[in-house]
Amino acid sequence: MRIISGEYKGRKIVAPKQLPVRPTTDMAKEALFNILNNHYYFDEVSVLDLFAGTGNISYEFASRGSETILAVDANIGCIKFINKTADSFDMAIMTVRSDVFKFLEKAKEKHTIIFADPPYDFDVSEFEKIPELVFQNNLLETDGLLIVEHSKHTKLDHMDNFSYSKSYGGNSFSFFEN
Repeated sequence: MRIISGEYKGRKIVAPKQLPVRPTTDMAKEALFNILNNHYYFDEVSVLDLFAGTGNISYEFASRGSETILAVDANIGCIKFINKTADSFDMAIMTVRSDVFKFLEKAKEKHTIIFADPPYDFDVSEFEKIPELVFQNNLLETDGLLIVEHSKHTKLDHMDNFSYSKSYGGNSFSFFEN
């Protein structure tokens, strides 16, 4: 995987093989950030990266100037890798090792962009739980966006606060707004 744009554009990041991850493809990530670039100044956003895995999305936000980034993952290996990589690039990415659903149930801080990339093999009810908890606990700023990455076979357009979705290859992003 590589950083698409910003201060660290072109830098490659190689994650250890033993991490249980499926990083967002460069093509899908580039398309996603093209959408976000039209809505936000990255140096003004607060980002919550759920199911952060390798930290791929967090690094992209940091490279583009975001200074408030919180990456959450349950796997200690993922958290250690994100911390090590963020330190090597001097990126201000904070990490929390936690089950994402437990984290969302207790979280109080609002964010401009919340990105969730859960395992594609989740049951649809687990995907639905993400926007339910985000909006139930009022975790999104007024002009914020929740983005849930999933397989193109998973449909979330029936959910409250759903705005639209975009598909790139086998990946889809569902966008939710207040």
